[in-house]
Amino acid sequence: MIAHFSATERVVFGFLTIVVIISALVMAWKVNNMFLVPIPAYGGSFTEGIVGLPRSINPVLAFTDVDRDLSTLIYSGLMKYQDGKLVGDLAENANVSADGLVYTFTLKNNIRFHDGTLLTTDDIEFTVQKIQDGLLKSPRRADWANVTIKKVSETEIQFILKQPYSPFLANTTIGILPKHIWKNVDADQFIFSTYNIEPIGSGPYRISDVSRNSGGIPESYTLVPFSRYYDKEAYIQKISIRFFPNEADALDAYRAGAIESIGGISPLEAAAIASTSDEVTVVSTPLPRIFGIFFNQNNAPVLAHKEVRQALDMAVDKERLIQDVLYGYGVAIDSPLPESIHASSTPTIDYEARKEAAKVLLSKNGWTINSEGIYEKKTKNGTEVLEFDITTTDALDLKAAAEIIRAEWEDLGARVNIKVFEYGDLSQNVIKPRKYDALLFGEFIGKDLDLYAFWHSSQRNSPGLNVSMYVNSKADKILEDVRTVYNAEDRKEKYAAFEKIVQDDIPAVFLYSPEYIYIVPKKLQGLAWGSITNPSDRWYGAEEWYIATDHVWKVFAQSTPESIPQSNQ
Repeated sequence: MIAHFSATERVVFGFLTIVVIISALVMAWKVNNMFLVPIPAYGGSFTEGIVGLPRSINPVLAFTDVDRDLSTLIYSGLMKYQDGKLVGDLAENANVSADGLVYTFTLKNNIRFHDGTLLTTDDIEFTVQKIQDGLLKSPRRADWANVTIKKVSETEIQFILKQPYSPFLANTTIGILPKHIWKNVDADQFIFSTYNIEPIGSGPYRISDVSRNSGGIPESYTLVPFSRYYDKEAYIQKISIRFFPNEADALDAYRAGAIESIGGISPLEAAAIASTSDEVTVVSTPLPRIFGIFFNQNNAPVLAHKEVRQALDMAVDKERLIQDVLYGYGVAIDSPLPESIHASSTPTIDYEARKEAAKVLLSKNGWTINSEGIYEKKTKNGTEVLEFDITTTDALDLKAAAEIIRAEWEDLGARVNIKVFEYGDLSQNVIKPRKYDALLFGEFIGKDLDLYAFWHSSQRNSPGLNVSMYVNSKADKILEDVRTVYNAEDRKEKYAAFEKIVQDDIPAVFLYSPEYIYIVPKKLQGLAWGSITNPSDRWYGAEEWYIATDHVWKVFAQSTPESIPQSNQ
């Protein structure tokens, strides 16, 4: 038939044939795409900026955020946090004896350090012994005090406690040192070893390159996946970490495009970046830290009046602090517990009405406004004036919060002075001797919610952290008992009772839990945090982060987009 077509008919027929073929191919391509799903693939890289310099990338010695960040990527512990819960890392399983005194761990098979050496319970025993060594002054030493180590075999180890301590399992997230490298380094040289700067661990990433300045100080690290990581090789093939002396320099590098991600920046800067760029994701999550004003009734007798403490609490607009100081990156609290399932949620409050109610409360208890507009009260010891100091550190956010709170309390009818100290001076010369009236400060609680050090009466003197000098026998009993309770619901019930006692006594005005802020490029996917305790916890699960993707038929995909954790917006 084609042979009998005219020249024109042949051209038309050829054109239509081409159209049909192209249409068929397009339809086939579209149908194929309907069955394709994206999955993480190996590849990609990103550069992160961190404020500070590495000093001891060593789990036994790590003290700064920089050291903890790198240690989390380079080392592995018996346990780790995943989606906010403790799961096995090096440990195949973990068992706790019925009396809560013996913790038994069995290691996974064929775990290796970055240099290929087999990791055994010898390394775990060695690491804990180094933590317990008083000469090394490990910041983790208190976690392992009075713990006996029993090595059962090359793959099984036990930790024996003198008394039950339910949060103990969190201590086993500590990274494990390779004994074969560190065993010949004595205590005097431990902190000076080059392995603190060029560490060898068993974590998902290993160091491939260290860039130094002319003085030999590290300026950046290049990390690549450890191909023999026990679980699986990390997707992202290169993470570069650059160090900066301060936040301003790090932000300059970020704006110049020299780094792509930065964490722990101030809420003001985060708000500015979020409002000016649509190429980033701002990830934020509340930290288990509480900020409040802790009353020292011994130093300021006027604060010993419960109605005064109650009125001061009622007069603080916490939502204003969240917006004006934290720029929305925080959660208002009314509890000694951070934002959690144990803490009571703070309802919407009319703070102007509360402030008026606070004035009524003071009046009912004999307080009157004097000629200077300040409340005073006649007592058998004379006239007490509602006047005291707020003491805080020189951090910008705390100074701003102190100014707002002072204004609100002066509007209530109090005379308030603000005293600001450099952190080291505040810690040694003010907090340690308890020389303050009201301390605007933060407490780092942790995931285990062990509040003993912060509120038990035995901790009211330094080095205890009971900065309110709080004493309540019922609260003490709960804090002692909860340390032996392993059932989550039972712990929740006890903490609810403790929370009620403290809220009734009003030893402090609880203000907010700040959020950790992490700026990342939109290309970075797979972040799934749950809650974090330290900024370094953000790296848990970094082996699941990804940049590159492949597309496969859904039936062949091990993970579909719905099951791949996405970045929080």
